[in-house]
Amino acid sequence: MPKIKNLTLINRFSSALAADENEANYPRQVSGACFSWVKPIQAIQPKLLAYSKNMLEALTIDDVNSEDFLNIMSGKDLLPASKPYAMCYGGHQFGHWAGQLGDGRAINLAEVQGRNQIWALQLKGAGPTPYSRSADGMAVLRSSIREFLCSEAMFHLGVPTTRALSLCLSGDTVQRDMLYDGNPQNELGAIVCRVAPSFIRFGNFEILSARKDYINLQALLNFTIQTFYPELGEPSKEKYLQFFKKVCLLTADMIVHWQRVGFVHGVMNTDNLSILGLTIDYGPYGWIENYDESWTPNTTDAQHKRYRFGNQASIALWNLTQLANALYPLIEDVPALESILDEYRSYYVKQYYLMLNAKLGLDTLTSQDETQQKELLNLLAACEVDMTLFYRTLTKFDKNHPQNFLEYLPACAYVNDAVIKEHANRWNTWFEYYATRLQNENKNDEERITSMNLVNPKYVLRNYMAQMAIEAAEKGDYSLLHELQTLLQQPYAEQVAQEKWFAKRPSWALHKVGCSQLSCSS
Repeated sequence: MPKIKNLTLINRFSSALAADENEANYPRQVSGACFSWVKPIQAIQPKLLAYSKNMLEALTIDDVNSEDFLNIMSGKDLLPASKPYAMCYGGHQFGHWAGQLGDGRAINLAEVQGRNQIWALQLKGAGPTPYSRSADGMAVLRSSIREFLCSEAMFHLGVPTTRALSLCLSGDTVQRDMLYDGNPQNELGAIVCRVAPSFIRFGNFEILSARKDYINLQALLNFTIQTFYPELGEPSKEKYLQFFKKVCLLTADMIVHWQRVGFVHGVMNTDNLSILGLTIDYGPYGWIENYDESWTPNTTDAQHKRYRFGNQASIALWNLTQLANALYPLIEDVPALESILDEYRSYYVKQYYLMLNAKLGLDTLTSQDETQQKELLNLLAACEVDMTLFYRTLTKFDKNHPQNFLEYLPACAYVNDAVIKEHANRWNTWFEYYATRLQNENKNDEERITSMNLVNPKYVLRNYMAQMAIEAAEKGDYSLLHELQTLLQQPYAEQVAQEKWFAKRPSWALHKVGCSQLSCSS
């Protein structure tokens, strides 16, 4: 039996909760259970393309180059004593209840003891499960590269996230209709090993509550509190409310981080929100370039823009309300739940403006700051200013000559100079405000620049960068994949040799497939 040195299996989730009594693997409704037993399909000819050294260290794995590691991470072999499973969950998709969803192309290998905590290992793209519906449970190389790189990027940006341990080719070809236009193509199959303390989502609770399976709902809630929120003490109605409050605040913190770095999730369905406040499920995501709060990277969302950048905090609140509804049968206290949701609103707003001030190198909030922050964002939108470039370049601001910064804007904007000149008076008024705020805080330039460079990344995973790596990898060249992985491990560092990536989106990428918008196709 193949094994990975130092890995000790724990398997808390599958030991504590109800399993599907039917072990046959075919698409069906699964009731009375939190998961179904299922094995990955055996990869034909797996090949390891990339891995996270940081995650290897956390898991105490030191035999990454072994055949056993490759075979286990690709689903070809199983860990000793491993009994893989797929989770059962439901969800609201684009605002509508979708019923049972579940792990349609994700298979949980095991929970294992790492250096400082227990981690769940999950293969994405390793074959069908009872929740696959009409799909094949496989994943393609392009979406797997995007998932792997984004997991790395978000972790090193300091954003709460699930992780990726490895990226493998399966040796299979997978048919996908990338644009949903009736033109399916054969693509290279791939598998990502995802890692997290847990992959429990809002939808795990929703499906049980919707089915009035309150016994398993309570078992799942008790397990989640005892395992991941032990500081709350023994489960009770009061502890359930405290749990819900913690989930709300962690979710708010996560969204603030998304807004800080300009990340747009693209598909914030309730089945894609983690109960631990972690970013989960990297599908049609993107980083905003020209500042536009109405932008969404998801072609499926192009018309209504439900999951646009400027709406993420509101959608998180909507999703939390659905979680509250799911938990209600165990709590039966509407005012208490509503009070916690109100607290989410006020907490998020405060943290959001503190974050925006931190991006400017300011430590405090004044009565004028909210208004002035809104004005700045309006100016960024009006002049189509690249968010990442602007905030990083703002370290060059001279509070003694504030209007001089106008000279830097053309290098950060996607409009011509004439548009910037149209708004020059507004810009200069804002620069005067900013200079006054800096002077009042009495922070020297070195301190300000240091603090700004800790919250404003120089490098983010722009969609065109990922697409370039994908196109090269599909031709067997993985050098750009590895270059970007290395780049994104130090997003706040200058990395002078990689300055080419600190630039505006190239014009060819504006409408190119995979660069502007993406589908949910995997």
